[in-house]
Amino acid sequence: MKKFNTYIIAEIGNTHEGSVGLAKQFIKSASKCGVNAVKFQTHIFEAESLSDAPNPSYFNSETRKEYFERTAFNLQQYKELRRYAKDECNVDFLSSPFSIEAVDMLIAAGIDVFKIPSGEVTNLPLLEYISSFGKKVILSSGMSNWQELDEAVDIFKQKCELVILQCTSEYPCLPENAGLNLLSEMRNRYNCEVGFSDHTIGIAVPIAAAVLGATVIEKHFTLSKEMYGSDAANSTEPAEFKFLVDSIRAVEMAINNDIDKDLKYMQLSNMKYIFEKSIVSKRTLPPGHIIQFEDLSFKKPGDGISARLYNDIIGKMVKYEILCNEKINFRSLK
Repeated sequence: MKKFNTYIIAEIGNTHEGSVGLAKQFIKSASKCGVNAVKFQTHIFEAESLSDAPNPSYFNSETRKEYFERTAFNLQQYKELRRYAKDECNVDFLSSPFSIEAVDMLIAAGIDVFKIPSGEVTNLPLLEYISSFGKKVILSSGMSNWQELDEAVDIFKQKCELVILQCTSEYPCLPENAGLNLLSEMRNRYNCEVGFSDHTIGIAVPIAAAVLGATVIEKHFTLSKEMYGSDAANSTEPAEFKFLVDSIRAVEMAINNDIDKDLKYMQLSNMKYIFEKSIVSKRTLPPGHIIQFEDLSFKKPGDGISARLYNDIIGKMVKYEILCNEKINFRSLK
């Protein structure tokens, strides 16, 4: 079986509220959970949206333009966050670009991996530009049909190392809509690594994805569900996120480590002594008695003749008297 290590991404998004200090606290907290990477979002409103573009329903106290401009980081801030993540927290720094201008900023900041958000899969000019850098690409598929995903994959597959994430762009996503069946379909269709970007509540579904071979798991992370922003309420707080990471690491240990059944049997001799059954006499058996099934009981401990060998005892003659509740041994038989 192929060994694997799951690459776990804490999706911070824009929940940092535009504060570098708060963003660092997010990174530090996520790193303590054991993640491999933290991910932000790089929005340059004028480059990605018309001013009259409709707002999602969760922007009810300010416009999307106001929110993105208030929470945006500049190049120097991205450089500092990447440095802090890599040098002080030992995690990778990722950010999703939503425009060509955002790609340029992230390249200047020294980003090593591009995460393509689900809403950009059909933005082929953006994808073609990203592919020109030849960097690793993690592609979310949450809003796409097969044709759209095929077109996106065709752009990257000859130029970039590619991981495709099954994703359902619902917030929150019900477990029955997670589409874990698509992991194997994507793996077979595109012959590349697949992962899972999770929008469900709780940790059960991403753990199941890891069991099914997802090599990348992404999940929204927050310091508190009470924080402002579009993502916080559907994100995972540190204690639960750490439990998720620990659970996935346990899954890796279980899948990646084979055991030899016979060798393990030898290592469990003390357990067999305590819990298994020996053949004992149900009544006192005199010399010359031919043992019948009715003469036998099966009782702990398991250091006598194993109960599994009872057919080897039936029909044998008693050589020496066997007392009631005495463990039978072959020396007493002939």
